[in-house]
Amino acid sequence: MTKLIVFTDLHMTPEGTTIIGLDPYARLNSGIEHVNRYHADADLVIVTGDLTHRAEAASYLRLKALLARLAPPLAVTIGNHDNRETFLHHFDQVEPDANGFVQRSIDFPDCRVLLLDTLFAPPYEYPMSHAGFLCERRLAWLDNALGTAAGKPVLIFMHHPPHRTGFVGMDAIRLGNERQFYDIVLRHGNVRHIFAGHVHRTIGGSHRGIPFSIFKSPCHQQPMPFESPNPSLSVDEPGAYGIVVLTDHGLQVHTEDYEIARRDAVIA
Repeated sequence: MTKLIVFTDLHMTPEGTTIIGLDPYARLNSGIEHVNRYHADADLVIVTGDLTHRAEAASYLRLKALLARLAPPLAVTIGNHDNRETFLHHFDQVEPDANGFVQRSIDFPDCRVLLLDTLFAPPYEYPMSHAGFLCERRLAWLDNALGTAAGKPVLIFMHHPPHRTGFVGMDAIRLGNERQFYDIVLRHGNVRHIFAGHVHRTIGGSHRGIPFSIFKSPCHQQPMPFESPNPSLSVDEPGAYGIVVLTDHGLQVHTEDYEIARRDAVIA
């Protein structure tokens, strides 16, 4: 049974800098150590974008060295806080698709995993490029990847949620062309789960009949009030990663709040 670890919204910064007083490097390092200790047997670690906070070369280089400590293999895509060209220059081991996008298809015995590049850039014009978008070339790539899955259930990993999540500010910068995305997904009928980040909250549910999971960041989180129009609000809550396990009858999705997780439980 395939086992996947999912990180999202790493927001790496240059050495000596923080986000709301939090050190993204230290928090991610704790997460990596936790994965290596308890989930070294994972088939893949997937990172669904916002690898850095401001897309500086120094941040990518710092992150690259840190991710190299992972025991399981790694696959990454990018988010709205990233720069595609800068990322590909420094993560030179990552091969983009034929059109230069950071997306790939990975086959396991029991599933096909798709990583989508939802970055709406270039040009890098904010706030427009904070929202997600899949151009015609990326939609065609998705269509082909779903059509050639050969009967395997498909798991899609992307940065931007492809539908509303209830957070007003974040929903304003979700995937902009969700209708086209779901038209393709529903036509093929083989997508079993959609995974995303971007919102910095643990969210689960279904949309148009397809289950989805959204995970928290290792660093800072979105405060819970739904009605705030500001998508940049952050709070200091424990970092987390996701654990996805394929089973004989479907899949299981777990969230590990690794900064507060304990294994020395006693029987009550």
